[in-house]
Amino acid sequence: MSGLQEHLPILQILVPLFGAILTAFTRRGITAWAIAAIASGIAPFISAGLLIRVLETGQPISYVMGSWAAPWGIEYRVDVLNAYVLLIISLIGLISIPYARKSVATEIDSHKQPWFYTMYLLCLAGLLGIVITGDAFNAFVFLEISSLATYTLIALGRNRRALLSAYQYLIMGTIGATFYIIGVGLLYVVTGTLNFADLATKLGPAMATHNKPILAAMAFMTVGISLKLALFPLHVWLPNAYAYAPSFATAFLAGTATKAAIYLLARIYFSVFAVVVPLKELPVSEVIIALSLAAMFLASITAIFEQNAKRMLAYSSVAQIGYITLGLALANKMGVAGGLVHMFNHAIMKTALFFALGAMAYRTGLGQMSSLAGIGRKMPITTAAFVVAGLGLIGVPGTAGFISKWYLAIGAINHGWTWLVFMIVLSSLLAVIYIGRFVEIAYFREPAPEIANAHEPPASMLAPLVILAAATIYLGFDTRLTGGTAQSIANYLLGGAP
Repeated sequence: MSGLQEHLPILQILVPLFGAILTAFTRRGITAWAIAAIASGIAPFISAGLLIRVLETGQPISYVMGSWAAPWGIEYRVDVLNAYVLLIISLIGLISIPYARKSVATEIDSHKQPWFYTMYLLCLAGLLGIVITGDAFNAFVFLEISSLATYTLIALGRNRRALLSAYQYLIMGTIGATFYIIGVGLLYVVTGTLNFADLATKLGPAMATHNKPILAAMAFMTVGISLKLALFPLHVWLPNAYAYAPSFATAFLAGTATKAAIYLLARIYFSVFAVVVPLKELPVSEVIIALSLAAMFLASITAIFEQNAKRMLAYSSVAQIGYITLGLALANKMGVAGGLVHMFNHAIMKTALFFALGAMAYRTGLGQMSSLAGIGRKMPITTAAFVVAGLGLIGVPGTAGFISKWYLAIGAINHGWTWLVFMIVLSSLLAVIYIGRFVEIAYFREPAPEIANAHEPPASMLAPLVILAAATIYLGFDTRLTGGTAQSIANYLLGGAP
């Protein structure tokens, strides 16, 4: 067993990767789903094992390929930051896969279902790879693996606009990847290394003579990753991608894809560039804070007026990403912890919200807000779970979202920006409007004729939704996993700074 533990980093990637190979050779959707379920079930146990190990030892785990030692060889390096994000991604995969069986069978043609699960597992492997690798170029490789799989997941939607949405995402994703790899190339020319840890040690001496190329690399990588994580105003691909993708794909991507990109941004800033130049001294910090605030307000306002329920939640995701990047850009312990806590909580809450809409679409085939009038009377458990997750999104006390925003508020005060607390509260009130609008339609209007025969979805779809809604409440009271771990990560990233 101890020998197996030593290979957990590579198994984190190999399990979903080999699962994808197996599903590619299957012909039946149920067989492909079973393989995907096994791979998705194993992944979080590996992630949890890695997180427990780094928390207990306080030391990163280094796993090198073959006999090539880092930095020359490929290294998987696991510290408390990426172990935490690995757990987020793998948990969302685990909780999502039971939901997938009925949802995918309804929305994807039977002969395409094995291919769909192949792309899902490739996407999962790519996202986990982005997070676990200790090499800037390999992060690019895994970024492209996950992106290519994502384009296919979106394009497999039955709505004809899904293909256009996938194409739009492909164009924007390619631009983002190009910007990122240009930045990586500049760093390699200056330092001669691609390993994150080695970059951190070599950038200091190089900064004296190669200041401009290093700052240019930072700018390219920031823009490239910001396109992937949908930081306002580089989010234009996200609303259509979420709106027209199959329901399972939308929920899975909303809970995982942007989180991996946010991790990569945090990694290059706190573990590479901030070693040379403190983040607070870089003008990019103020830029990210300004863009985060713009996302929190403008995306929320857009969500208020959106008529398509999935697009409403998509714009909400852009706003919630703003909270995460705001916390990271504050660059103090409580701010960074708040961003990391919200990364976990948003994954839970937004996946639940998209699950609820997917369940409603499963029973009614409808997605417009007005057409779901009275759905709360026909699907009470599903709608109640939506409301609970929505309250978490708002940040109501007693929900996970409140904990996130409490940390962010303290981080803003510690930064000396009391006015920012007011902005966080005010932007949260906008979420009250668009979530409240859905509640009004679902509960206080007469049931529309189109939903006359609607009822709760199958147990395999309802159970994950209820579990996530319950987690939204539970994580509002017990913060040991989220708040405690996030503070440990913040201390680690900031070198013990307050």
